[in-house]
Amino acid sequence: MRASDKRAQFVGIEAYESAGGVIMRDLFQQDDGGWLQDPVLLDRLVAERLEREARAIRGEGWKWLEVTTDFPYGHTYGLRHVTGEAIAMADQEIASAEALRAEYERLEQDHADADELPEDVDRRFGEIEMALAALDDRPVRYDPDEIARAGVFVSIDSSGSLRIERAYVRPEDEPAVPQSGPTQDEARSDGVDTATHEVTGTFERGSTESQDDEPEQEDGIKPIPDRLMTELTAFRTLALRDALAQDPDVAHLAALHAFCLKLFYRYALESCVEVEVKSYAFGSQAPGLNVTAIARAVDERHHKWSEQLPREPGDLWDALMAFDADSRDALFAHCVAMSVNAVHEPWNRRLRALAHADCIADATGLDVAAAGWSPTVENYFGRVTKARILLAVREAKGEQAAQHLEHLKKGEMAERAQELLNGSGWLPEPLRTLNRPLGTASRVMDAVDQSSTKPAGVESAAAGYDVAMGAVAALGEDEFAATEPRIIAAE
Repeated sequence: MRASDKRAQFVGIEAYESAGGVIMRDLFQQDDGGWLQDPVLLDRLVAERLEREARAIRGEGWKWLEVTTDFPYGHTYGLRHVTGEAIAMADQEIASAEALRAEYERLEQDHADADELPEDVDRRFGEIEMALAALDDRPVRYDPDEIARAGVFVSIDSSGSLRIERAYVRPEDEPAVPQSGPTQDEARSDGVDTATHEVTGTFERGSTESQDDEPEQEDGIKPIPDRLMTELTAFRTLALRDALAQDPDVAHLAALHAFCLKLFYRYALESCVEVEVKSYAFGSQAPGLNVTAIARAVDERHHKWSEQLPREPGDLWDALMAFDADSRDALFAHCVAMSVNAVHEPWNRRLRALAHADCIADATGLDVAAAGWSPTVENYFGRVTKARILLAVREAKGEQAAQHLEHLKKGEMAERAQELLNGSGWLPEPLRTLNRPLGTASRVMDAVDQSSTKPAGVESAAAGYDVAMGAVAALGEDEFAATEPRIIAAE
């Protein structure tokens, strides 16, 4: 295990060595601090520190804690996140922050003309930035009742720091929803139908004047029969559909309202618009997906929107009405984006749906490399054949670079390929966007030319990708359609 692994960073190399751990170093090349030779010892040290940290968090009174080195992406989906209140800075903290900012500005002015900062000044800049970040990261105060039903996820982030995700409520721990009015039986026993309460109330107010003329009203006006209610509201529904179809702004708002109810609330039934948005939970995913930059960006955006929406779903419509058009458009885009499912599943051949993902990727100009994906031993090279490793190197670096790796064993070849392709922008076929070139399009054509001498069936079998991630010109020849068209399209 590399010393740069997040578990090693979490424990600390000194703590590992103090516990008797051994580190092997390479004197002839960069080794990121060496390789830890006792992973069992490291895992024990990680577990012990996580438990110490968890013990302190349990003292805050949370109902439950889940502790592990890494949670899968989407582990908080379906859980309500409790929004607490940030504790304001004390007078002493405000004074400290102002003093630090003043010192920062003074140092900037003193060295504005310097080509290179002195080492002690550069170090002081870093210390001030860290101190200000610590002051700005305010602790949050939660409602004691929410703490009693919510829990915390404790793990390690990609940098080796402790990651604490507080205040998530499971569905089974939610408080019972209070009855908003009399039950159906109670309504019927009173002679008033809840669905027509407003209407019957109007009749009742005027019934005193005609009580003598209409003996039927001695017991109060009876509710409208269910069959008639169904017929009347069917006509109203049809009229409402026609009205909504002629008002795109309100239709957009109604769809957004329905989407938000599904994504941000639990068991909310406050919409008559029966459109539904589903957010796919990744069942199978690469380790560490939860702590990638793109995952953090998506989750942060979702969290920011949740903070701007009201706590009660019944207040959502008015809140959305108060948003400006740009805010509603941005929230609508977020909700639709959260419903995207472009995951290939061997048991679920959604060829046309996945081909549609190519269309969206092309329309948005998706660049998976710019989003943070880069081929490594763990996420690609260590899990494909040597032929695919060489193909990747050939596409990104040329035929000569690929020939230099041909004699290597699989493990060493994978590590060398990771080093060669780092920062190259190369992507495997399933991650490429149609009509978007790779880093070096001519090398992709060279790779196609090199493989063109092989029988088509051999190349197709080596590729092993489905049409779903490429063009759908011919859905019958799955593997073949996913190989050559994808490589050519990448140019």
